[in-house]
This record gives sequence, structure tokens and C-alpha cells, in this order.
Amino acid sequence: MSQSVRHAAKPSSPWWAKAMVVMGALVMVASGGGAIATQISVNLVNNALPTEDLLGDQRLESEGEAIEGPLNFLVLGTDARVGDAGVARTDADIIVHVNEDLTEVSMVSLPRDLLVDIPSCDPACQTKLTEAFASDEDWGLAFQNTAETITSLTGVQFDGGAIANFEGFLDLVDELGTIELCPWHEITSIHTNVTYPGECARYDKDQALDIVRQRYGWDWDEDYENGTWGDFGRQKMQQQSIKKILEEAKAQEYHKNPVKAVDLLNSFGEALTIDLGGYQLTDMITQMADIDPDGITSIGVPSSAETINGTSYVVTHEGEEQMAAEALYQAINDDTLGEWVCLYPKWVSSDRPSDCGPTTGGEGSEPAEDDASESGEGETASN
Repeated sequence: MSQSVRHAAKPSSPWWAKAMVVMGALVMVASGGGAIATQISVNLVNNALPTEDLLGDQRLESEGEAIEGPLNFLVLGTDARVGDAGVARTDADIIVHVNEDLTEVSMVSLPRDLLVDIPSCDPACQTKLTEAFASDEDWGLAFQNTAETITSLTGVQFDGGAIANFEGFLDLVDELGTIELCPWHEITSIHTNVTYPGECARYDKDQALDIVRQRYGWDWDEDYENGTWGDFGRQKMQQQSIKKILEEAKAQEYHKNPVKAVDLLNSFGEALTIDLGGYQLTDMITQMADIDPDGITSIGVPSSAETINGTSYVVTHEGEEQMAAEALYQAINDDTLGEWVCLYPKWVSSDRPSDCGPTTGGEGSEPAEDDASESGEGETASN
């Protein structure tokens, strides 16, 4: 790794790093014949976010300067805050897959408590995925340990990555004003004791953060039936919040105004660090301009809870879950996630109408929903 990322200098946490990967849906530095895309605006965009070599030896080396799909990015979020000392753990581990045409994005969430083998055996040879990041106070080394662990599990290698913290989420929502969130049932915050209704409503930055942080409130019968209990519910709200912020930015036409786009990027401040390898952010933006945030597919790794020696884990069990998980990892590597989604809709959440047709396929799969409900009502589970 060319430069270490120290914990105190570059804090991090979940969802917003992923927003950089699909920033083509938010920002275009060129418009109306390219007159706006001056070198000044290009430099402003490229310098708007801290960049570091997060992946080090775990990076998939590109074959040329041109950006070509498919691409895979690792997005990590932690339970730490700015100024915290010591090691941190992840509360969001997301593989962001961009297809070969650079037109579609899928987010694959791995449960923080997923039982995994850690190749480095640091801090243990087999433990929860969240612990892989706790291997070192240097966030760069911790990032690489997590990347190596996920690559060992899935076979997926990464072109880039990012980490971001809760403050980044707060500041971005504050830049936009409010966003719409749609809890699938009423939930009471364990932090503020505020009860949020089970319907779509607009929330400011503090309220949005409060909702997305919730974990223990997802304990209704329907959560256990649908696989949205506990941390699975929190992951689903994290994925929803990503899409909602992207949709709001698009609605406010950040993708048409370079000045507003730079303001949006600057709102992250030190809360977001990205690793795009040898690529420039402006290159990513222009190459991915056709990505539509409304069409992002959210996928959960097939798994379920198990208590082992008194400790609660999430495990991909033999049988249906293992078959679906192995097929998922292969689909990421083969850029065939569209086919996988049709075979295993149980683990998918998407606002895009299904292209799967009348057939379902896949042992244990369920009929794909033609029209996903924003409120989550009737949706199948997504981690």
C-alpha cells in the first residue's frame, strides 16, 4: 500500500462511499455541448473527495486507462465516529457491481455477523465478517484484510473501494434538505424513543440517520417471516437510503449542474474516502452517466441466523442457501446478476419491474414481483 490510512485521519462508515460509484447518476460535468466542462470544474470534482490507496495488494489491476466494465467496488461502513481511538468494526459490507455496459448497478450486502474464514487469521481464523476490519487501527490495512476475506469467500476481486462515516450521511442529507424513507412497519428508535410510522414520509438529516441506525426494532413477526429482522432490517434500510438520496439528488437536478454537483461532493468533507485506483472521479462520472438510481438492485447474501456456542452468527447453511449463495458469487464474477435475480428473487429488492417473464426457475425460489412496493409491503427479503 502506497500510503497508510490512519484511523484518526480518515474515519468511515457505510452507504455513501457507494454513492461515488453511481455518481454518474448524480453528476455530469459536461452538458449542452460541453461548454461547462472547463478544466476548473474538472479539477474541482476530482479534488472534492479524499482519495487513498485502500486496496493495496488486493486491487484487481486494470488492463488499460479506459474504464471498462464489469466493475466491482467494495464499500465498508463502520461503527466508529470521527475522533474515536482504537480499532473499528464494520456495520455495512457492500459489494457494488457495475455491469459491462456501465449502465446498471447492483448492491450486494453481506451481513456483518456472517461467519467467515479470515485468510490472515487476524483477529481470528474464523469469526464474524465485521471483525475482519478490527484487525488493525490503520484503516487501510483493515480495509485490505476485509477485502481479502470477502475475495476468499466470493472469488470477487475489486477495482476500487470506499469508506464513509455517519457524519457523511448527515451532511449529505443536510445538503439535500430532506429525503423520503419508507419503513415497512412502525418502528420506535432505541436512541431517541421517537416512533416512526410504517409508511413513506420525508425526513431531515437527524431523523433519517436515526431510522437507518435502527437494528433492534425490526423484530415483528413479519420481519422474521420475511428475513428483515435485526441487522437484516438495518441493511435493507441502508440500501433504501442510498437509492433515496440518489433519487433526491436527481430530482433536484444535481446531475445537470456541475456547481451543485461539486457542492454535493464537498458536503462529504473528511467523512468519505474513496479508492478509484488509477481512475479519475470525473472519468467515472462521465462513463456512468446512464446509470439510473431508480433501477439499482439490492441483493442480500443468502443466509440465516444460528447460535454457535452461545454466540449469534449469520450462516449460509447447506442446501438452498448455499446453492443460492454460490450461484450469487459466480454471477457477480460472470456479470450475470440479471439471470441470478430471476432465479432467486427471495433475496432481491428492486424498484425496477421484473424482466424475468412468467418463469421463476431456481430451487426454492419464489415468483418475482413485477412491481416492488416502496413501503416494503409484499417484498421478499433482502439482507
